[in-house]
Amino acid sequence: MSVLKSYKVAFLTTLLLATFGCYLLHVLSKVLIGSIERSKLQRDLFEGSKAVLSKYDSSRGRNSRKPLKLSSNSYDDDMNRFAIRKIHERENATLLMLVRNWELPGALKSMRSLEDRFNRDYNYDWTFLNDEPFDETFIEATTAMASGKTRYALVPTHHWDRPEWIDEDRFEKKLQLMQDKGVLYGGSRSYRNMCRFNSGYFFRQKVLETYDYYFRVEPDVEYYCDFPYDPFKVMRRNNKKYGFVIAIYEYEDTIPTLWDAVEEYMEENKEDINLENNSYGFLTDSDLLGVLTPIVDSNSDYNLCHFWSNFEIGDLNFFRSDRYKRYFEFLDSKGGFYYERWGDAPVHSIGAALLLNRDEIIHFDELGYYHNPYYTCPTSYHMRLQQRCQCNPHGDGQVDTNPNSCLMRWWKNGAGKTFLKYEQ
Repeated sequence: MSVLKSYKVAFLTTLLLATFGCYLLHVLSKVLIGSIERSKLQRDLFEGSKAVLSKYDSSRGRNSRKPLKLSSNSYDDDMNRFAIRKIHERENATLLMLVRNWELPGALKSMRSLEDRFNRDYNYDWTFLNDEPFDETFIEATTAMASGKTRYALVPTHHWDRPEWIDEDRFEKKLQLMQDKGVLYGGSRSYRNMCRFNSGYFFRQKVLETYDYYFRVEPDVEYYCDFPYDPFKVMRRNNKKYGFVIAIYEYEDTIPTLWDAVEEYMEENKEDINLENNSYGFLTDSDLLGVLTPIVDSNSDYNLCHFWSNFEIGDLNFFRSDRYKRYFEFLDSKGGFYYERWGDAPVHSIGAALLLNRDEIIHFDELGYYHNPYYTCPTSYHMRLQQRCQCNPHGDGQVDTNPNSCLMRWWKNGAGKTFLKYEQ
């Protein structure tokens, strides 16, 4: 009886061990299969990510390593021996910023954004203008941030200050009146100096004499996308004289008599204007566009449309031309930069629209850009992927096709809407 009992115990033990062994084998096989599946999934994800990454290598330049930029305009020769770098041919151009010493944080923010998105691949010079001497802190910090050379210049007082022929009593009364009305910068003296300088004197600065093109940069702006090309090269190869990204309406309270002065200028300088080929219609068209009508009612034939000049890329030789100087000096003689508050944006825009052929003005629709309170962002999903854009084309502040945008009027009356890349 005890022998039979021993056999039963042995049998049950063997059965239990076999069952446990089968269970353990099942668990191990599950773990192994799961590990293989996870490895395959990870491999597939990696390969997919690698495929997407390499898809944009040609435009991003990921296959080239950039040299480290030290905190000066010189580079360490030993370090550069190990750096493989694609050299881009540069145009005769500079990045231009009118800025004060106290605006250094905003200047560095804009520089960092434009360097990361564009200039680190080209090393264009930076030129800084100020109506006061730059301090050492500003010079050191901006030099460290720039990938190219930096140049600093003091604006001459006769290019900046209010001219002597301005009637001071009339000026003070107009200043107070605009301030009381709540006109934007209506009570600012320095803002008027800046607008007049940008309208008719920035291109006369000695530090810019050797350049053909400029890219205007302001403090506290952001560039949302990698640049898919060198805009200076696009300008030269396609014979463009003026480039913009945003077009909006001007505040009429700042320019109540500007168009009157423009019409007088046009009447006296007919030889400078070709109405067959210019963009006069962009300035005067107020018709319904789709379901949109102008959001402002102008009191003149000028519809108040202008290119937002805080971002502009221009041919300095256009501004240096006799015809542009005649245009500016005629407007300047009216005193509107001080008795009113004429801005450089409408002055530049009207000048470009009247004096240039419409095909000499370019809308850079592939560039993402922000200046408070508006921004522009490419609408193409694949373009935003390719150019690593960080923006929402349908968010608040996106202005391109909103009622307060003049871009559609440019498409209609200017060079039109392009869908093919420009030669570069």
